[in-house]
Amino acid sequence: MPRRTATMLASTLILIALFCAGLLIKVPYSEMSPGPTVNTLGEARGEPVLRIAGRKTYPTSGHLNMTTVRVTGADYRMNLGQAVWGWLAHDSVVVPHDTLYPDGKTEEQSTQENAEEFSQSQESAKVAALKELNIPVATQVVVSTVVKESPAEGKLHAGDVIKAVDGTAVEEPGDVAELVTKHQPGEDVTFTIVPAKEAAAAEKAGRAPEGSRKITITTEKAPAAEKGGKDRAIVGIRAGTDHTFPFEIDIKLADVGGPSAGLMFSLGIIDKLTPGDLTGGKFVAGTGTIDDAGKVGPIGGITMKLVGARDAGARYFLTPDENCAAAAADIPDGLTLVRVKSLDDARKSLERISAGKTDGLPSCSTS
Repeated sequence: MPRRTATMLASTLILIALFCAGLLIKVPYSEMSPGPTVNTLGEARGEPVLRIAGRKTYPTSGHLNMTTVRVTGADYRMNLGQAVWGWLAHDSVVVPHDTLYPDGKTEEQSTQENAEEFSQSQESAKVAALKELNIPVATQVVVSTVVKESPAEGKLHAGDVIKAVDGTAVEEPGDVAELVTKHQPGEDVTFTIVPAKEAAAAEKAGRAPEGSRKITITTEKAPAAEKGGKDRAIVGIRAGTDHTFPFEIDIKLADVGGPSAGLMFSLGIIDKLTPGDLTGGKFVAGTGTIDDAGKVGPIGGITMKLVGARDAGARYFLTPDENCAAAAADIPDGLTLVRVKSLDDARKSLERISAGKTDGLPSCSTS
């Protein structure tokens, strides 16, 4: 066999072997790609994303799009060829599998966690928006969860409003733990509560809960992993915060999880509750977590969200301050990044965009 022919045959066989290896060899990586974007001022699946009842609302135009990232499932295993293709592609990112599903977390567990974070982000978005508009929001401390087989199981329930512990009024979730841990394990602690059903009925009727009851629970010693080197008394609950809004704000968006849409939900609520047009008809997208005080926090998958926003038609992208460095490293053509640290920052930037005064907008390329 001529040498040239033998060389070509050997090269072909090697390429075939490499191709087969690329298909068969599994690698511990997952893929992130741009997900759908949704206009918080518009509709999703035929229903308004934001619905406000019991308060005057105003017409809106333009877009305030929240953005998402699509990820491969926990059970999906990429082969070597797919990983290489993902590394080379501009519209996807290949990351270690444990980055998306740490500690062996299943897809079901991840979905549940994302759903809880999404629900909490909606609550915080409402609170932040109303505070930005100086609309009072009533706050109360509630039982967030009850640990199974704990002293509180069967006595306290998720949603119970905690008015006092041992007669001392509570104003923050941290007050509950502080008062319980003043006891020694085995001692009794008395909770003054409004049961969850009564609290829910009162909220629906737009009135304050009437009456309360006292529940006495015997504390126990915290597990060794939690107690911090000393015998700490616990009852087995986690306290949280619940809010009572002066009118109804309903956020409906299926198949979305995580906390990153908080900022855009808040802006959508503000736009609907205020005269004028917050966007001036412009196409603005963005992302960012938000807390009750209106502080904007960082999110994951920023580069994929930029691509998704640009592909959807966005011209401006509200970018959390802590994501700016990563976002500025690869800005899609035609997209202007606007740095935001708070809901108030975002609102002021939108007013400038609406008025066409975009010179001097806070940029991700400047501090």
